[in-house]
Amino acid sequence: MKEKTVVTGASGHLGANLVRALLANNRSVRALVHVNCQALQGLDVEMVEGDICNLESLCKAFDRADVVYHLAARISLSMRGWPMLESVNVIGTKKIVEACLHVGVRRLVHFSSIHALVQQPMDVPVDEERPLAESHRYPPYDRSKAAGEKEVRSGIERGLDAIIINPTAVIGPYDYEPSYLGEALITLANGKLPALVDGGFDWVDARDVVAGAIQAEKQAAKGAKYLLSGHWASMCDLATMIEELSGVSAPRFICPSWLAPIGTPFAAVYASITGKRPLYTTASLAAMDSNRNMSHQKATRDLGYKPRPLQDTVRDTLSWFQENGYLKSSQKTQSAGTS
Repeated sequence: MKEKTVVTGASGHLGANLVRALLANNRSVRALVHVNCQALQGLDVEMVEGDICNLESLCKAFDRADVVYHLAARISLSMRGWPMLESVNVIGTKKIVEACLHVGVRRLVHFSSIHALVQQPMDVPVDEERPLAESHRYPPYDRSKAAGEKEVRSGIERGLDAIIINPTAVIGPYDYEPSYLGEALITLANGKLPALVDGGFDWVDARDVVAGAIQAEKQAAKGAKYLLSGHWASMCDLATMIEELSGVSAPRFICPSWLAPIGTPFAAVYASITGKRPLYTTASLAAMDSNRNMSHQKATRDLGYKPRPLQDTVRDTLSWFQENGYLKSSQKTQSAGTS
């Protein structure tokens, strides 16, 4: 009988990629689903309803589980909404830890975020040794992910075998909802983004994050932590890649980073008119002005982690969006595959 691997947040972007990778590794997968399961349709997975804020439902979902991958989280680009972020990202993670300890899960793989880590000093690469972003000067989402890590550390002190993964800005195929970043790519590729901001992210392919996490699950020491980064690129660089792939012209207006905060209220109004989530908020602008050097040296050394070229990721992502009806059919995007 194959060991059971449970995935929370299985219907999200990273979850959809993780489940497919686990199945490709001949793993028996149980997916904890809360509302939407579109990303799992047609896959050979056991789907169980559950709520990470409900300990009883988690214990049932984790019954006879060998490994739990905890990806479920509330994501926010707002400077508000701490109560909801706390209930899911902090208290929910605490209940995940409790359930793992209660039923005797062999290993927990907790997905945190680069946002959980302090970015300063800006002239020194960010790695796993950075302190957590606990101060109230950081956006609520950052603080919630930092607090979630502390809950996992508390579980480790009580005997739980757990490891922590910190991915950077994730893009890639199988982004059904789509995610915030996926929606930004769609908006760019459809020619609907009126302006760019002079900033960027460290972009990483969802498939590379998943591969690194699975390798860490197999061989990392108890309590290990890995930053899984990719390649830093500005929004202008990304827009140029998309223009070359899709044929849709990139926005010509580039807003300086010092001026961008003035425009966030207008971005919110524009988003409400178009029915899209705002890409430019106070929190997202802060993230785009963060440290440009995210080191995956530890993951490369220990796990053989090697992120693919960003151009390949963008091409595959746009191709997947086009094949699934998110982009205009007239665009010329060509795929290099979604392996």
